[in-house]
Amino acid sequence: MNEFAISEEVHAALIEHKPVVALESTIISHGMPFPDNLAVAREVEEIVRKNGAVPATIAILHGKICIGLDATALERFAQASNVMKCSRRDIPFAITQGLNGATTVAATMILAEMAGIQVFATGGIGGVHRGAESTWDVSADLPEFAQTSVAVVSAGAKAILDLPKTLEYLETAGVPIIGYQTNEFPAFYSRNSGLQLHFSLNTTTEIAAFIHEKHRMNLKGGVLVANPIPEQFEIMREKIEPAIERAIAEADRQGISGKELTPFLLKQLNEITSGVSQVANKQLVLNNAAVAAQIAVDLAAIRKKHAFIAL
Repeated sequence: MNEFAISEEVHAALIEHKPVVALESTIISHGMPFPDNLAVAREVEEIVRKNGAVPATIAILHGKICIGLDATALERFAQASNVMKCSRRDIPFAITQGLNGATTVAATMILAEMAGIQVFATGGIGGVHRGAESTWDVSADLPEFAQTSVAVVSAGAKAILDLPKTLEYLETAGVPIIGYQTNEFPAFYSRNSGLQLHFSLNTTTEIAAFIHEKHRMNLKGGVLVANPIPEQFEIMREKIEPAIERAIAEADRQGISGKELTPFLLKQLNEITSGVSQVANKQLVLNNAAVAAQIAVDLAAIRKKHAFIAL
């Protein structure tokens, strides 16, 4: 389709069956101001390359879906204003209206699958918001996992959410969650949540084998790889929880809801913690990018081996 543009680097990697890692663009447009956002985006891409894979930052520029942004496009996107935050429902609107769109976890999964990319690194997924029993505020990221076959590496779900309900939703939807070197679901800023996982694997090769087998069996849907924040950057739950409660109270006071709620809460947390939460956020994203690249490399090796055997 004409709305689809794949960068030369990513296109060559896909043609040659080299490992590719999808990256979202919401963190660029809605995560932090310019030029910090550009610096982090470049750093994440470099981490992917250092670990043997090709980064594919996904965004919508002037109505065109871009799978991989070159240096010029990345800088232009980082400086763009009035960027639409795009989930599944928003993609056609952004395209037909010629808008700039930042892809959420759900939208990145969709567009990555369309491009043939099976591994995606993000910070934390969306989920069931606190108080959802009365607001019904549930991220579109969750139902996407049940229907889009992309493996997502994240530091769990964002800590501002109701983590037990988020896990319950994913379990009901049949979404496998694999703890990478952990038996607990990480709580974004914190390594532990007290919530036990059914599956835990210690190597990226094992995770890649799981992903390959799931695809081989044609089991539709994604895989969530739960990768805890590095220990040296962790914010303990007893320290971050009061800050989260303050941020949520302020959102309630201002009547913030919907797509604006998560960016608002993260900005409030950054202010309340004097920037500590943003440092943690950056470091967990870099860590997820490294692990995702290693999984993509291992997955490409498994696919190559099985293709050779099939011949």
